[in-house]
Amino acid sequence: MLPLIKSTYCVTEVKGLTDRLLQKQQTDYNEAIENIFSEVSGLEEYSKILNPQLEECAIQLWNWAVTKNVGITISKSQKAKVRHVACSLLYCCEPENPTEGIIRKQILMASKTGRTWLDCKNPQMADNFLRLAVKSLETLYSQLTSRGDSAADVSSSKGDVEKDLLRILSCQAESTVYLSLMCYNFGVDTYNLRKFEDSAFWLSQSYDIGKMNAKYTSGPEVQAKVLRLLATVYFEWDCQRFHEKALNAVSLANKECVSASGQYLKIRILLRCGASDDHIRAGLHEMLESEVSLDVCLSTVKLLMSEDREVLAFEYLKRVDQHFESSPDLGSALVLHIELLLQRGKELLGKQKIEDTITCHYTGKQLTPQALTRLHAMLWDKASKHFEDRNYSEALQWYNYSLSFFKAGQMDSNLAKLQRNRASCFVQLKQLEKGKQAIKEAERCDPDSIFTQFSVYKIAVQENNVEKATEALNAIGRLSKSPLSSEDKLLVSENAASSLLSLAAQIALENEQQDTAMKALESLCEHSRDEAQVLTALRCLVRLVLSTIERSSDGMRNVNLDVLLPYLKMAWNSALQCESSPGRMRDFFVLSYQASALISFDELFNQYLHCALLIAQCAIHSLCPPSPTFNSTLGELTQALEHIQICWEVWKTLKASGSFPKDPTDALLLLYEFEARAKLNDPEVETVLESVLELENVETKVLETIAALAMEPPAHFPLLCKKALRCVHSLIKLQPVIAAITQLAQASHPEVKLTQPLSRKTMRPTGLAVVPGREEQVISILATITAADRTVPWLDFIHVPTCFTNMRISVWYLNQSLDKERRCPDSLSGLLHLPCQLSTYITQKSQCYTEINRPADAARKTRIELYTTN
Repeated sequence: MLPLIKSTYCVTEVKGLTDRLLQKQQTDYNEAIENIFSEVSGLEEYSKILNPQLEECAIQLWNWAVTKNVGITISKSQKAKVRHVACSLLYCCEPENPTEGIIRKQILMASKTGRTWLDCKNPQMADNFLRLAVKSLETLYSQLTSRGDSAADVSSSKGDVEKDLLRILSCQAESTVYLSLMCYNFGVDTYNLRKFEDSAFWLSQSYDIGKMNAKYTSGPEVQAKVLRLLATVYFEWDCQRFHEKALNAVSLANKECVSASGQYLKIRILLRCGASDDHIRAGLHEMLESEVSLDVCLSTVKLLMSEDREVLAFEYLKRVDQHFESSPDLGSALVLHIELLLQRGKELLGKQKIEDTITCHYTGKQLTPQALTRLHAMLWDKASKHFEDRNYSEALQWYNYSLSFFKAGQMDSNLAKLQRNRASCFVQLKQLEKGKQAIKEAERCDPDSIFTQFSVYKIAVQENNVEKATEALNAIGRLSKSPLSSEDKLLVSENAASSLLSLAAQIALENEQQDTAMKALESLCEHSRDEAQVLTALRCLVRLVLSTIERSSDGMRNVNLDVLLPYLKMAWNSALQCESSPGRMRDFFVLSYQASALISFDELFNQYLHCALLIAQCAIHSLCPPSPTFNSTLGELTQALEHIQICWEVWKTLKASGSFPKDPTDALLLLYEFEARAKLNDPEVETVLESVLELENVETKVLETIAALAMEPPAHFPLLCKKALRCVHSLIKLQPVIAAITQLAQASHPEVKLTQPLSRKTMRPTGLAVVPGREEQVISILATITAADRTVPWLDFIHVPTCFTNMRISVWYLNQSLDKERRCPDSLSGLLHLPCQLSTYITQKSQCYTEINRPADAARKTRIELYTTN
């Protein structure tokens, strides 16, 4: 009784859900489709329900889904679910002996439902319905063959069945391939996430699905690919634990489809699990038999070497050489063989292999350019190591091996480098003639190389050929000015020539050839852009000259001193080029001074003095950048004063020998001394100012400079600054009109700045007390100039009365009257001396000051009224 109740309930429920889905007013079908799909999915648990209402619902749902093919009313997934429900209902109400019509309906619905699920990329659902379709086809075929119809009718019907079967089988094949591919993709994803256990499961599933449906798979290549990845998973997961599974998987892969990657993977697994040499030999033999490429074989050799299977590696490499003997790429195998022999310290065997390779290279089995490049690099590296170990004959032999691969007369920059390296070996071996021959070849291939010329120089020094060495040095200097090619820039730095010239000087000195060394140093000074390098070279030159003087007789000393003249000029010119580096400039001037001090000729005396002056200047100006410590600053300033004292002594001697009425040396020395003492906070700085004022015809520019230096940090001497500026004002009165007003304006600026507060917070009445007196002096000068000539640069002067007036405003803010009846008028009187072109500016200033004075006038009026009342 219970099954009947359940069946009735199911029919009623399905009928109701079908009616709700088929309502025309409905726009959102998702909920209705999900409900009926969920309900029908559970019908499998019950036996068949022979109810015509279910068949009617199945037909209605199927037709409804067909009508929804037009447009985008429902999605593919929703259509698949509706067809799923319709087909399931049809099979659920299938009678015990279905008619041909019912069977044909089943075939149609099941095949199309499977196809729809495939389109939704759900091969599992599709496979269920495709199996149902095949089962119904078999039933129909059985009915057709058992009937007693005419042979023609049966044949026609059988043909239709076979066509349907072929179509369904095609869908099944697609489902199988898709399902296998899906599992494979899951395996790849989990492998990339290093989830080896999950990856092994999905890959196994992919292989098993393809194996069970062999006639529907994508082919042995895909199956082999799945198995190789499965072997890799076991290999990386735990090779010691799963090495048998890994070997089985890769062996199956090689049986399915032999590939180079499969053969190489098998060797990796055997090596990792510690297989015996015999097992590995069998794998290597299998690899060669499967006709893998030469690159794979060479990669296998490297793998064997990395796993410390040296015997197997060389044994297999020999077989590879024999197997690929006729291959044009055999050279890469020979080069690898040489490389491995040298890496293992088997130089004798390596040399034999090199000689065999040279023979092969010239007997029709030439190395490829890539292999040849690798071999050259290997040979040069070996040679350079022997050269560093001072094993020059062995180094030469390796270079000669490299030379054997170059054709006679070949033009190649690498050949030039090789010949230079060979020449260096010959020089060290004292085989100068052979070295000269090698250098000739280098010059033939690359004559414009500084390295070639340097090699020429080294041989010339060995032969004590000063002329040839000088020519090579000149060539290096000339070539250093030529622009480098893009290829050379990768190998040669821009200061390579300077480094070679410095090394050339060292080589000459080591060979006791002082003249050649001096020529190298002179060329270095001429062509180097490195100031420190030039300074060092000049110092070396001076020392070399002095050492020569010490060894010479008294009569030759003056002659030898003449050699210092060009070096003195070099130091002087180098100093002038170091404006951005005061410290370096000072070093050059010191060197120039030291050189000039050795020369006692009268014509150099002035140069000697100027050099000393500039030394003092540079010593002070080198302090412009902040020094790292206070003590270093004091040391530099003290050194500057010492240089200044030397200058004074030289200048006194010079003045005693003649008259120099217009020479500015006194003023310059006093300026330098003032600056140094001011920065040292030396009280003697006031004495220096007095010495300046005692000079005849002292210029205003000198006093203005002293005023500026007195306030330049760390110096702070405001009284000296004011004193210097007052002297400037006094001298201005004696100047012509136009020059006077310009100088007065310029001289007044620092004084105004000196007395002007930085802000209202820093205003002090005492600091502003000097304003009236200085203002009156300036206005008096201005009135005198105005009476004489009004065609003067007034814009240069307008700053002065304006600043004084603004300072009076500051006084008013502080309620400091200074002169209560005269606040702004004095400053305005200065403006009244300006020409009429500036009348608008004067009017605006007057209006401003009227507004400022108005409160004070009102207060004064109130006081008068109170006084009258009282």
